[in-house]
Amino acid sequence: MSHADASPLSVVTGTGMGRRLVLAALAGAAADLAGVALIASAAWLITRAAEQPPLAALSVAIVAVRAFATTRGVFRYGERLAGHDVALRAQAGTRERLYRALIPAGPLPQRGADLLSRMVDDTDAVQDLLVRCLLPAAAALITGVAAVVIAGFLLPVAAVVLAAGLLVAGVLLPAGAAAAARRWSARIAPARADLAARVADLVHGAADLAAYGARDRALSAAMDADGRLSRLERGQARINAAALGLGMLTQGLTVVAVVLAAQAAGLDRVATAVAALTSLVAFEPALPLAAAGERFAGVVAALRRLRETAATPPAVREPADPAPAPEPPLTIEVDDLLVRHGERRPALNGVSLTLTPGRRVAVVGPSGAGKSTLLSALMRTVEIESGTIRLNGTDVRRLSSDDVRALVTGLTQDPYVFQATVADNLRLAGPQASTEEVEAAVRRARLDAWTERTGWDTVLGEDGRTVSGGQLQRLALARALLYDPPVLLLDEPAEALDEETADLLMADLLDATRGRTTVLVTHRLHGLEQVDEIVVLEGGRVTQRGTHADLVAVPGYYRDLWESEALTRRRG
Repeated sequence: MSHADASPLSVVTGTGMGRRLVLAALAGAAADLAGVALIASAAWLITRAAEQPPLAALSVAIVAVRAFATTRGVFRYGERLAGHDVALRAQAGTRERLYRALIPAGPLPQRGADLLSRMVDDTDAVQDLLVRCLLPAAAALITGVAAVVIAGFLLPVAAVVLAAGLLVAGVLLPAGAAAAARRWSARIAPARADLAARVADLVHGAADLAAYGARDRALSAAMDADGRLSRLERGQARINAAALGLGMLTQGLTVVAVVLAAQAAGLDRVATAVAALTSLVAFEPALPLAAAGERFAGVVAALRRLRETAATPPAVREPADPAPAPEPPLTIEVDDLLVRHGERRPALNGVSLTLTPGRRVAVVGPSGAGKSTLLSALMRTVEIESGTIRLNGTDVRRLSSDDVRALVTGLTQDPYVFQATVADNLRLAGPQASTEEVEAAVRRARLDAWTERTGWDTVLGEDGRTVSGGQLQRLALARALLYDPPVLLLDEPAEALDEETADLLMADLLDATRGRTTVLVTHRLHGLEQVDEIVVLEGGRVTQRGTHADLVAVPGYYRDLWESEALTRRRG
C-alpha cells in the first residue's frame, strides 16, 4: 500500500483478483436475471392459465419457471462463493501490504487502540467494498438494463417509466445516502477509536485504576464514549432506513405508473401483468444500493485512514543498491556519531567507539543520556544525522537494515512476551533451532529450572503478565542467545528488578557473554569489573571511558554512582 493507492478500485486491481471479481459479478447478475425471468414467466403462466388454453400452450412456460427457479439458486451460490473468495483474498492482501509497510516505519502517530482499530476494522472495509458495494452495483446495472429492454418490447412508455424509477432508486438515492454518510463517517471513526482506547485502558490499567480510586471515573468516561458512538451510529442507521423507505416508495410508484401506462395503451391482461411484475422485481437488486452507497462512504474513509497509516515514513532510509553484508567476525567502528529525535537537541553528539571481535563494552550514564539511542543506531532502527558506523569498514547506511540486524541485535529494553507457549516465545529467535539448541540457550540464561517447573507448552499471558521481572529478562536473554548474533546488544537487562535478582541476572549474563562481542547498557555497576571497557555517556556525549579500575580512581559520574551504589548495599 502506497500513496499510489488513490482510489478504492486500486485495492481490487492491486490484489490481482480482477478475473475472480468479474466472475462473481457475472454470477450475481445471472442470479438476478434468472429472478426477473422467473417472475416474468410466472406472471405470463398465471395470467395465461386463467384464460384456460390447451395445456400444450403452457408447457414451455412451465418448464421455464422450473428452469429459472433452479438456475437462480445455482447462480446465487456461485456468486456468494466467488464473491467471498475474492473479498477474503483482497482483505488478506491489503493486510499483508499494510504489515509490510509498518515493519520499517518510524514512530506511528496513532495510539495503540486506534492503530488496532485501523488494522482490524478498516481492513474489513475491503470486504464490504467488494461484497456490499461493487458486486451488487454491477448486478443491479445488468439486471436493470435487461428489465428495461423487456419492458421496451412490451411497451416503450413502460420502459421509460421503469428506467426513471431505477435511476432514482439505484443512482440518486445511493448518491444521497453516500453524501450524508460521509459526514457521519468522519465523526464515527474517531469516536470508535476513542472508545477502543478507553476500553484498552480499562483492561490493561485495571490494577492502577483500582489502586488510585480512579476506576469509576475511567468507567464513566468509557460509557460516555460508548454513548457518543451509539448516538452517531443510530444517526447513520436512520439514513439507511430513510433511503430504503424512499426506494420502496419509488418502487411502488413505478409499478403503479407502469400499470396505468399499460392500461392507457390498451395492453392485454397478460402483457400488463408481465410488465408490472417485471418492473416490480427489477427493483430487487437496486434497493440495496442505498445501503451500499452509505457503506461506500465508510469504505472510502477507512481506506483513506489505511493509506495515512501506511504512509508513515520509515525509521531509516534503505539504500537503493545495498552492499553485501560483511562476514563475521565483525569490527564495529563508531566515529563522531550524531543522532537526533525529531527537532530536539541531539540524543547522541560526537560519540565514537570501537568494538573488536570478542570485546565486551558497558555503556553507563543517567537516564536520557543516549544509551538506548546508541544501541538503536547500531541496530539501524534510527537514522544517523552525521558521523558513521562501519561494520568491517562498510558504512551501515550502505547495508540493508535487515542485514545489519542479522549481525548486530539482542535484548531490547522492554522485551515483549507473546500470547504463546514458552517454547514458541523462545523459538521466535530460532524457528529452525533444534530442541538441544533451545535447551542450551535456556541453560545459559539460567532459566532451565523455571521452564521445567512451568512446562514448555504453558501459554504465557499477553505482555508477560504471568511472568516475573527476572523470568522475563532471562527469557529475553535466552531468546537473544538462541539467535546468536555476531554482536550481542543488551539494553538494561536488570532494569526494575530487586537488588538480589538483578545481581544474579548480571552475574549469569556476564558469564554467558564471556568471549562474545557484547555491548551492555546498564545503570548497575556491580560486575562491570569483568568487561573490557566502560563508556560513560552524559547528555549524548562521551564524558569518561576506561576500565572499572580506571574510572573509580578519578572524580566523575562513574565514581559517584559507584560510591552511591556501594553505600546502598552497605545499608541493605
